[in-house]
Amino acid sequence: METRFRSRLCILIVLACVIFCGFTSVGAQNRRPKNVQAAIRAKWSGTPLLLEAGELLSKESKNLFWEFFDDWLHVAKTGGDSHSAKDCLKKILKHGSSLLSETLSSLFEFSLTLRSASPRLVLYRQLAEESLSSFPLGDDSYSNNVNGLDASETLETIKLDPLLVGINPRSPGGKCCWVDTGGALFFDVAELLLWLQRPNELGVDSFQQPELYDFDHIHFDSNIMSPVAILYGALGTNCFKEFHVTLVQAAKEGKVKYVVRPVLPSGCEAEVGLCGAVGARDSLNLGGYGVELALKNMEYKAIDDSTVKKGVTLEDPRTEDLSQEVRGFIFSKMLERKPELTSEIMAFRDYLMSSTISDTLDVWELKDLGHQTAQRIVQASDPLQSMQEISQNFPSVVSSLSRMKLNDSVKDEIIANQRMIPPGKSLMALNGALINIEDIDLYLLIDLIHRELSLADQFSKLKIPQGTVRKLLSTVTPPESDMFRVDFRSSHVHYLNNLEEDAMYRRWRSNINDILMPVFPGQLRYIRKNLFHAVYVLDPATVCGLQSIDMITTFYENSFPMRFGVILYSTQFIKKIEMSGGELHSSSLEHDSEIEDDKSILIIRLFIYIKENHGTQTAFQFLSNVNRLRIESAESTDDALEMHHIEEAFVETVLPKAKSPPQEVLLKLQKESTFKELSEESSLFVFKLGVGKLQCCLLMNGLVLDSSEEALINAMNDELPRIQEQVYYGQINSHTDVLDKFLSENGVSRYNPQIIVDGKAKPRFISLASSILGGESVLNDINYLHSPETVDNVKPVTHLLAVDITSKKGIKLLREGIRYLIGGTKGARVGVLFSASQDANLPSLLLVKTFEITAASYSHKKKVLEFLDQACSFYEHNYIVRSPTSAESTQAFINKVYELAEANELSSKAYKSSPPEASAQELREHLNKVAQFLYRQFGIASGVNAVITNGRVTSLDAGVFLSHDLHLLESVEFKHRIKHIVQIIEEVNWQGLDPDMLTSKYVSDIVMFVSSSMATRDRSTESARFEVLNAQHSAVVLNNENSSIHIDAVVDPLSPFGQKLSSLLRVLAKYVHPSMRIVLNPLSSLVDLPLKNYYRYVVPTMDDFSSTDYTVNGPKAFFANMPLSKTLTMNLDVPEPWLVEPIIAVHDLDNILLENLGETRTLQAVFELEALVLTGHCTEKDRDPPRGLQLILGTKNTPHLVDTIVMANLGYWQMKVSPGVWYLQLAPGRSSELYLFRDGGDNGSQEKSLSKRITINDLRGKVVHLEVVKKKGKEHEKLLISADDDSHSKEKRGHNGWNSNFLKWASGFIGGSEQSKKNNDSLVEHGKGGRLGKAINIFSIASGHLYERFLKIMILSVLKNTRRPVKFWFIKNYLSPQFKDVIPHMAQEYGFEYELITYKWPTWLHKQKEKQRIIWAYKILFLDVIFPLSLEKVIFVDADQVVRADVGELYDMDIKGRPLAYTPFCDNNKDMDGYRFWRQGFWKEHLRGRPYHISALYVVDLVKFRETAAGDNLRVFYETLSKDPNSLSNLDQDLPNYAQHTVPIFSLPQEWLWCESWCGNATKSRAKTIDLCNNPMTKEPKLKGARRIVSEWTNLDFEARNFTAKILGDELDNPEPVASSETSSNESSSEDLESKAEL
Repeated sequence: METRFRSRLCILIVLACVIFCGFTSVGAQNRRPKNVQAAIRAKWSGTPLLLEAGELLSKESKNLFWEFFDDWLHVAKTGGDSHSAKDCLKKILKHGSSLLSETLSSLFEFSLTLRSASPRLVLYRQLAEESLSSFPLGDDSYSNNVNGLDASETLETIKLDPLLVGINPRSPGGKCCWVDTGGALFFDVAELLLWLQRPNELGVDSFQQPELYDFDHIHFDSNIMSPVAILYGALGTNCFKEFHVTLVQAAKEGKVKYVVRPVLPSGCEAEVGLCGAVGARDSLNLGGYGVELALKNMEYKAIDDSTVKKGVTLEDPRTEDLSQEVRGFIFSKMLERKPELTSEIMAFRDYLMSSTISDTLDVWELKDLGHQTAQRIVQASDPLQSMQEISQNFPSVVSSLSRMKLNDSVKDEIIANQRMIPPGKSLMALNGALINIEDIDLYLLIDLIHRELSLADQFSKLKIPQGTVRKLLSTVTPPESDMFRVDFRSSHVHYLNNLEEDAMYRRWRSNINDILMPVFPGQLRYIRKNLFHAVYVLDPATVCGLQSIDMITTFYENSFPMRFGVILYSTQFIKKIEMSGGELHSSSLEHDSEIEDDKSILIIRLFIYIKENHGTQTAFQFLSNVNRLRIESAESTDDALEMHHIEEAFVETVLPKAKSPPQEVLLKLQKESTFKELSEESSLFVFKLGVGKLQCCLLMNGLVLDSSEEALINAMNDELPRIQEQVYYGQINSHTDVLDKFLSENGVSRYNPQIIVDGKAKPRFISLASSILGGESVLNDINYLHSPETVDNVKPVTHLLAVDITSKKGIKLLREGIRYLIGGTKGARVGVLFSASQDANLPSLLLVKTFEITAASYSHKKKVLEFLDQACSFYEHNYIVRSPTSAESTQAFINKVYELAEANELSSKAYKSSPPEASAQELREHLNKVAQFLYRQFGIASGVNAVITNGRVTSLDAGVFLSHDLHLLESVEFKHRIKHIVQIIEEVNWQGLDPDMLTSKYVSDIVMFVSSSMATRDRSTESARFEVLNAQHSAVVLNNENSSIHIDAVVDPLSPFGQKLSSLLRVLAKYVHPSMRIVLNPLSSLVDLPLKNYYRYVVPTMDDFSSTDYTVNGPKAFFANMPLSKTLTMNLDVPEPWLVEPIIAVHDLDNILLENLGETRTLQAVFELEALVLTGHCTEKDRDPPRGLQLILGTKNTPHLVDTIVMANLGYWQMKVSPGVWYLQLAPGRSSELYLFRDGGDNGSQEKSLSKRITINDLRGKVVHLEVVKKKGKEHEKLLISADDDSHSKEKRGHNGWNSNFLKWASGFIGGSEQSKKNNDSLVEHGKGGRLGKAINIFSIASGHLYERFLKIMILSVLKNTRRPVKFWFIKNYLSPQFKDVIPHMAQEYGFEYELITYKWPTWLHKQKEKQRIIWAYKILFLDVIFPLSLEKVIFVDADQVVRADVGELYDMDIKGRPLAYTPFCDNNKDMDGYRFWRQGFWKEHLRGRPYHISALYVVDLVKFRETAAGDNLRVFYETLSKDPNSLSNLDQDLPNYAQHTVPIFSLPQEWLWCESWCGNATKSRAKTIDLCNNPMTKEPKLKGARRIVSEWTNLDFEARNFTAKILGDELDNPEPVASSETSSNESSSEDLESKAEL
């Protein structure tokens, strides 16, 4: 009864309000609520959902891909129960999910609706295209693939966008599948079968086999040695099934290595079944980005008064969500109860919605807004939904929020938490590891979650309890320390000085606390304590070694506060040790005569003699003398050291001090080889330390560094804060030996760059757990060897040695492994994976057999390791070094094994029980199986030896690998990746496990599997202690004990981060069900509204798939009931690598005024993902980044599609790419003449390559770290030869200088060209319409319809005043689709060229928030990189400028070698004196008499600009100044004026820029250009001012609008040009808008 009464009352209220509305709303029709909808579409055509599902499963495990395909092949092809896209999606999900665990299948569903695997299929299209084009078909229908486009694509697009390499190939000759073998393409199974019978007759070797990539799907039965056959086709076609069955059979028989690349060629959609084609026919709408509608605050009017004539209707927008509460009413319930009152109820809802928007509040209402928001969220029934609705519709809910009664406990808790975390700060951590929320986007987040879930899945399959899984996943690995110090303490270090004892330092203070005293930058601290030990490891006979000695001596003589020392070695001697494979004893037996030629050994012996007889100082003096004589010597042009230099230096050094003649001493020393052993031991010590390969190196307190002076200073500065910290905390005091302390804490006994990698090259990790779960038994079959008496201990570290038994290196590695165990290790075990070449002889197989029997039966025996070592030694000496005839050799080996076994107290019974011949074939098969496993799992090719340490793969292709290296690997891996895992595993209470199984081997295996899997995840090592924050009254806590994902977050709900995070957290809650603890952290006392925008984060759902037909609509951002009378600006918040531009937008997206929409209910905008940005950093070892280095990028067939140059700022560069396989190269000319790419770490064998392959197969872009190195002989050449350095600069620029090389090749450019029809700068051009002379290049930028209207007028005014060819450059980021449609026709009609360019804002550069300021920044910040390198000069002209003179005059003006030329502000309009801020205060002081220039027109000499690094300098100034919100208020103008002391400006004559606000009418008649500057006094709207000030403006405007209307098929508002004195009536009515300063 009560409810009925309440509902009646409710309806009465509604009706009363409706009647009230009826009276009050005049013209209600026009006030109907309006909506806004936006979507982003991919540039490539849609990809089939079915194939995307296969790609997603293959990320999980390579075998799942094949299981899914086989599963689907057994499904009937008919639609059956699938009548729509949604049915098909469910069917695909059902098949895919059946292969996955529950948690992973939910994520699989989301990833599939997100379409995140689509780019991978686009990449396969590129490869399919290349495959077809390498064998052109006879018929013309497929001529060189240009016509192989989708029907919708035209030839034009291909020309315009060279980047879109993933165009879907047309089905060749109507065929939907083909097989590529490198030598031929097969379109029929019959041809393929013929080839399979005799592949070699078709001459496989004569063709190059097709290249395979790491993303390829190789069938698990394939033999790695067989010829490659790649099947291109789509699952679901008949031909695919036939080919697949044939190739699987062939793979099983070992005939082929079978690879599938899933591609559905266009034209084959009908062949693939209804579900196979879902997604392929529609354009691909993306999710995973944000859209904001910002309320625009406008002082000036900047809306175009020409109305929009026609609308473009897109598909129906989504209906509004009526379940959302509006002012306490839930309208969906009301409509259910009273359907007959639908129109009245909806009108009431619209009234409520439109009356709630607020963009201002009184200060007292604002005060507690943050706390009120937090309270509203925490008290909601669904807090995450509440947080999303409040933060994303803030202007509509703010007034109701501000009226809410605040609970003190909420406020108190927030304030208490803010003692520990700054108010308004947002943080987020996934399983304990912090995520950078500035970079986070949906794709990255899903990848991170997926990695965690698959690890959890693997661990639970290993029977690890759920609680332990959570613990493992939330351990934060200790930060990867590059602080490995080489423990060099030994008698072989010769110290030059000792700060604590030497007399020369006696006057210095000895108080260690002085190190904490502040000093001026660069000032040294002179403390009498050995804090810095700079020990140089050098060969004294090399130039580099002798130069280091000179440097040390100089520093020492200048009392540098550092202890210097040297360790001397002989390169020749170390080479000899390496030649003998590290066998140390054999080298000392060699004949002395060889040692006598070794100059290094001689110098070391003389050095030791002098040191012992005359002291260290004299010994160092001797080395300096050697170097001096070498340099002075006239005959040695090549800097080499001669024997007589050494002898003379010795005599010279010893003469003043010697008792007997030095010559005699020298002869005696040479003859008796005194100190020979000491000098060899010193070299041996360096060999064991592993630093001999580095030529000269510096050990700074044990850290390995380069030997340059710069490195020494940097190392000292880096080490200082570490020492200061320990002094501060009392860990170092006056009695501490700093060196001993550092080396005992972090010291390693050997340095190996392959094991201790620097930050750039990461070690390679492979999960062993996935291989064991994938059913590979190879790892299960291994029997491990242990150090004596440690068999029953748990071994955290497992070394698997991949040994090629037929190679000398393989045996060497095996013996080092055995010696490593003999040497004793408590924490590690060794397993051996043998492989052998195809023609392995019987003894090598027998050695494998012996090894396996020994490890299986005798691993616990005392002398087992000695036995194996002796057996290997015997085999090595008798069978590797020389190979005797097989019959006798086999028997001899067997007898030797029996003999050694008995000698080592092992019974020879086990060896006798298996006759050798019988098991030979079986062994060969086993070795082959292991080789396949190593290749498939670890990418270790046959014949390569490697060590796999808990999943870390170290390939041993170069240098010597010693047992010391295994010790080093053990300690490095244990410390960083294993220690914390062992502690957790050892605490596990194993449930449901047979106690007999729970052996130390079982636990060691689990540690090995878990640590290898954990190492593959790449996550932040930073963590935060969220638990210290209180979470009772002001936090959202969702518990889920069963989830392996835990999310900790601190969020300010009223911040841009809060808007985005609220959506991301809701997605996770829905699909992953994690446990969450979200502490709300709003700003405490607000003085202004924190959010002035509406926001939507676009997330896909199942509803994007039609349930009536087979279309896929894709996700969209939908804003219901937006305010009608507010001006809104649409901005996109896209993932960092996306370059997006509008392609459908009838209305001005900068100035959305919904009340002007007329009948249209929904304003719609469609954007296109035009490209992804490939970014990177380029470095050159020990130098500044190679500024100006030119890079080009392309495909195999077209190597140069885009190009760029490297900035000095962080060596940054960027290029546009789309999904595909790309090759990055150094550009022809200066760059490739001087440099090569340097790959790999410092393992001695750096690959120096000319190109680098880059794979783009997702939507997350890539960051590429490049290292370049100068070619031999070019080390001292400069990359940029400035024109001033160059006496023939003018000739050179025209003929063969590096600048003219640009002209030859720089046809593409950084932004990728939209349209580039001719060379930009050919000297004399016969342009369109008979234009003659050198082309003028003009650059401009516009955003919004009004400024585009101005821009067309500016173009016409330029063209009407010059007869020379003109090329315009526009920044395309902000241009509307209409402008982009009109400009090609305009270019055609008026005879000019144009190009659209773009540049993505670099992540490291402080980003502007406001669109207007971003546009200003684009005018000045990227001039050196946004244009092609071939462009030499450009003029910037503001969009709202009218040109009255020939700009060719300005283009040719000599700007006196300055990079920039601007016009100074004129000062003859005295009314404006109060506004000339540069005449007083800071600016007056800073300019020091230089003029302040206006930025509406300027000339850029790009050659000079790049040469002088002007762009880099401007970015440095910008970065410094822009962080202060009060500086750079007119960014594009203030920045160059501020920087003009560093980036000089040439002042142009005043008449080149006149504007009424500053110049006054007296000089107007002489004006060559007129700019419509804003007038800060009158704030006159732009259009009104234009018509009043510029007489020709109206006619130019009429002409431009007339032309635009003709192209777009519109009618003009007023067909006659309006006289300039009049102002149109509709202008005065809406005079309320525009942004602040000059655009």
